[in-house]
Amino acid sequence: VCVYTGPPGINLTFAIELYAPAEVLVENGTTGILKCSFKSREVISSAATVIWSFSPAGSDAGSAVSIFYYTSANHYPGSVAQFKDRVKWAGDLNKKDASVHLIEAQFNDNGTYSCAVINPPDISGTAAQTQLKVVIKESLPQDNTAVVVAAVCGAVIGLILISVVTCLIIKRHQTTHEYEGCTSVESVSSNATRPGGKKPESSLEGSRCSSHSTPVQVGATGPVIYAQLDHTGTKNPNSFHKMEPVVYADIRKN
Repeated sequence: VCVYTGPPGINLTFAIELYAPAEVLVENGTTGILKCSFKSREVISSAATVIWSFSPAGSDAGSAVSIFYYTSANHYPGSVAQFKDRVKWAGDLNKKDASVHLIEAQFNDNGTYSCAVINPPDISGTAAQTQLKVVIKESLPQDNTAVVVAAVCGAVIGLILISVVTCLIIKRHQTTHEYEGCTSVESVSSNATRPGGKKPESSLEGSRCSSHSTPVQVGATGPVIYAQLDHTGTKNPNSFHKMEPVVYADIRKN
């Protein structure tokens, strides 16, 4: 937008373009920032000026009052007691930033805030407006960054748990192979010879088999010898004798 001033061919002024968010949410009792930026085709001079004004919620635009004035690196508060010592400069004119801080936001601060900038000879332009809403903490939108961080942490913890469970299952299935043997129990040989001239039955007749867990190396080969030892020192078939448990001996090929 161009605004013509003065005699023809003497001066040509461009309007300043101002930008501000349409709405700002600030938690009650905290410091909020009212952002305002602008574009000017002229070099920022010491005469550049920023004016912030306020219209209470529900009022018309004509009720706006000045609450902050900034020029030549100096700022001046407005005459509204509500904002006394609560509006602070937060911008940088060289960066075309005209933002201000609103300290200890209160519910009665709700309303429309207007930002106007003058940078002679650019003195025209429409003020940028922001609707301020002071709310309680629970009404603020959740920070997306916090949600992403929480999701990533949850995924990492889940992967760790899955890895631990998988390792435990693998270890449980990698147990050593076992084989079963037999152990003898005490037996007593019969005194009498069975009819028909048969020899007395072996004392193994009274033995029983039970599972005997003995680790066997994987890949081992060769015969296995099972033996029973008799320490009675007699060969008399009619005598009582006690049999020791089976002794296992593995003969493996190297």
